[in-house]
Order: sequence, then structure tokens, then C-alpha cells
Amino acid sequence: MIKSMTGFGRCEIADEKYKITVEMKSVNHRYLEVGIKMPKKLNFFDAGIRNLLKKYVQRGKVDIFITYEDFNENKLNLKYNPELAKEYVEILKQISEQFDLVNDMKSYTIAKMPEVIVAEEATLDDTELWEALSKAIEGACEQFVDTRITEGENLKNDLVEKLDNMLTNVSFIEERGPQIITEYRERLENKVKELLADKVIDNARIATEVTLFADKICVDEEIVRLKSHIANTKATLIEGGSVGRKLDFIAQEMNREANTILSKINDVEIANRAIELKTDIEKVREQIQNIE
Repeated sequence: MIKSMTGFGRCEIADEKYKITVEMKSVNHRYLEVGIKMPKKLNFFDAGIRNLLKKYVQRGKVDIFITYEDFNENKLNLKYNPELAKEYVEILKQISEQFDLVNDMKSYTIAKMPEVIVAEEATLDDTELWEALSKAIEGACEQFVDTRITEGENLKNDLVEKLDNMLTNVSFIEERGPQIITEYRERLENKVKELLADKVIDNARIATEVTLFADKICVDEEIVRLKSHIANTKATLIEGGSVGRKLDFIAQEMNREANTILSKINDVEIANRAIELKTDIEKVREQIQNIE
């Protein structure tokens, strides 16, 4: 299938702990260029996000916008440090024995000691956070790819229509070529008759001139190559995949052949068709810029 380089995708994942929203859009670009805007606390996942994106996109300028709401930000979890508490108990025992004091330790006395019980913000661990984030990114990417495929199908249909029109003009040029030679021979013979009056016309000389003229305006090779390029473009569109660069190269070759035809043949009808051909080729090249 053919994919356009323009697309949009969005996915939101939420539960009682968090809400992650991922939006992405893309425009044409020669290579893959990714811009990511996200909260600083997610910067750790930048490389992972880029690697994940490569599964879905090969070309285009892609902008990704990620928002993250942590519903645990204002919640605190109490953490107990048993090793530190044990040390406090041992030290207090030593103090009471050294100074012959009553050992009246209570559990709350130990709990009030520094760092025995601490309050920490309740947050997701990195593994859990990445699972949620990657799920949201993949959801956005899937929608993003779907829009690219839909647009790509429209591009393919439009390109096939233009290619068919190009083929019509190429066929006209191919059929018109021999007629030009016949018309040239007739004009040449009439001109010679006017100049020579009652003298005998040298048919061999006329045949030589016509042959030289035919060689000069011959565009058989250009026509064969144009037909081949058009057929190749259609086949590539049907084959699908990441074919934008290949199609752009073929379009450049088609434009070169059309220019050669224009330079070789001095005929109004063929010139008009060749100009139409170049116009369609340019339209095809513009559309190909949108293909991944």
C-alpha cells in the first residue's frame, strides 16, 4: 500500500494513577525527522520513543506532543527504615547503660527519630510508566498510519489518472511522428518542383534529405523510455511500500525524455502535446513529494 507523508494520530490512556495523551502529526520531508515535546520527567524515554516510532514511519517530519498528568503527585507514601531504627535502638541502649538511665524507649520514640519514617511522593516506577507511555504512543501511531494509508490511496488514484493521461499524449506523439516525415517529404517535393519548373526531380536526393530529417526528429527511443517509465511508476504504486524516492527519480527521468522530444521536433501539434506531457509530469512530481 501507498502511504502519504501527511498524517495525524491521537491516543489517551488514563486510570486512577495517571493520564497520558499523545498527539502526532507529520508533513513532507526528505528523510525522517522527529520532534518530541513532553514533560521533563519523561525525557528519560526519548530514545525509546524514537526507536518505537521507526516501526511505523520511514519518512516525514513528525511532531509528537505528549502530556502527562500524575494523579499521585499530591499523595504521600510512608517508608519505614528498619535498619536505621535498629541502630537507634542499640545506641539508646548504650546511652542508658553508660549513664545508668532508665531505658523507657517506646515505639513512637523510635518512629520520631530522623529518617526512620519518611514521607515520599507516590509515583509510578520507570517500568510501569514506560508500559503506559509506549501503549499510548502505539495507539497514536496506529491511528496516524491509518490516516496516511487513506491519504496514500487517494494519491495513488490521482497519480494513476495522470499517468493514463500522459500515456495518451505519448501515444499521440508516437502516431504523429511518421506523419511529420510524410508532410515534410510533400513540402520538399513541392518546393523542388517550384524551383526546377519542368526539370526532372532527383528522387534519390529527396529521399536522402527526408532520411536525414527523419533521423533528426526521431524520438522512438524517448517514447519507448517514457512508456517504460509510466508502466514502472504504475507497477511501483501497486507494489506499495516506502517508494517515494524511487518514484521521484522516475519522474525526473520522464521529464528529461519530454524535454528531449520538445527539442527534437519542430511541430506545433507535438509541441502542444509535449507541453501537456511536461505539465502532467510536474503534477506527478508534486504529488510524489507527498508519498512516504
